[in-house]
Amino acid sequence: MKMTAEEQTSEGQHIIPMEGEDITPNNDGGVLKLVKREGSGMELPMIGDKVFVHYVGTLLDGTTFDSSRERDEKFTFELGKGQVIKAWDIGVASMKVGEIAQLICKPEYAYGSAGSPPKIPPNATLVFEVELFEFRGEDVTEEEDGGIIRRIITRGQGYSKPNEGAAVEVTLEGSCEGRVFDQRELKFEIGGGEGLGLPVGVEKAIMSMEQGEEALFTIKPKYGFGAAANTKYNIPAGATLQYRLKLTTFEKAKESWEMNTTEKLEQSSIVKEKGTQYFKEGKYKQASVQYKRIISWLENESSFLEDDEKKSKSLQLAAHLNLAMCFLKLQEPTQALENCNKALEIDGSNEKALFRRGEALFGMKEFDKARDDFQQVVQLYPANKAAKSQVVLCQKRIKEQHEKDKRLYANMFQKFAEKDSKREAEKMKDDNKANDDEMEVENGEKEVGETKA
Repeated sequence: MKMTAEEQTSEGQHIIPMEGEDITPNNDGGVLKLVKREGSGMELPMIGDKVFVHYVGTLLDGTTFDSSRERDEKFTFELGKGQVIKAWDIGVASMKVGEIAQLICKPEYAYGSAGSPPKIPPNATLVFEVELFEFRGEDVTEEEDGGIIRRIITRGQGYSKPNEGAAVEVTLEGSCEGRVFDQRELKFEIGGGEGLGLPVGVEKAIMSMEQGEEALFTIKPKYGFGAAANTKYNIPAGATLQYRLKLTTFEKAKESWEMNTTEKLEQSSIVKEKGTQYFKEGKYKQASVQYKRIISWLENESSFLEDDEKKSKSLQLAAHLNLAMCFLKLQEPTQALENCNKALEIDGSNEKALFRRGEALFGMKEFDKARDDFQQVVQLYPANKAAKSQVVLCQKRIKEQHEKDKRLYANMFQKFAEKDSKREAEKMKDDNKANDDEMEVENGEKEVGETKA
């Protein structure tokens, strides 16, 4: 719908004519757009995109009330999040990069009956000249490292989002370099995606969504399939992935504060079994997610009765021991060490905790400390043959390390000796040259003396 009629008031005709295309969803004439300069490309900003614009805002009589150009500073906001007036969320969403457009905004799409004193009176129709320079998708990673970028196609409902352990139902389409490699409808629990062939970034993406939301996600290798190639989907090493996801429905897992002590113990026993099943299947990351949930529920709970306190400590001990084992399998010895230390805080002479801490330290090449742990296991549990073998292996590695260090230091001392010898030789050479120069001078003086005589 096009409007070209000029508004009239009791004061006479306004300077700025009411013209442009009605771009409101309801076609109620609330926002009229007139393109003054065409933009480039075909892509438009999406909900949640960070947009960068310059603008000049005027009243209908031409009076300027605000201008980013005068401040020489671009204005940025997240589109469709209610951070600006409704007219802007509608108008900028219709623009291309490089486009300049005039937006005429009725009061109900601007500042309404209240206005924005002192510059904008009540019930004011406003005119904005807007130039769109750039737009970027929303970074949904905790680290804000640009690893998962979201662009919302359809906004979801409500404010609730899936959490760790939530039961979700999603439709997904994964692509790489324009080729679709995965297209499915899935029901699963957050934390169990790896077993379905989903990269970790997909689960993180889903946890940023609202029910009913549909969005495009660009997932960098760190959150995708990593530096290695994925043979199942024929994905090259270090590939960036695109996923189109729709979160149909979800049911959140209960948070710690939503459960009483009995529920926490019951749920901890359930997820412990889940974790064990994942571990047996070789799904160590998924197993670790389950064990972490136990710790998050029980670690800071202080209202258990005596019997429940024993159950809690037992579950926490098992969770830390199993996490240590998961991290050893995943070749992450530092995290394994951390969980062994936590387990030993609960049970200071625990056989598995001492042995696995020894394995973690061995993996970190801390052979002396590893040997101490294995020796302690042997002392406390003489029947543990594996610990005895590890003590011998640690001694071997320590000896190898000493030999290596001896060779290294010997080479270093040899090099230092060679450098010192070279310096000494150069010094002697310089001293000899100086002596020769002195003799030449003396001989010269003698010849002069003889001539005079």
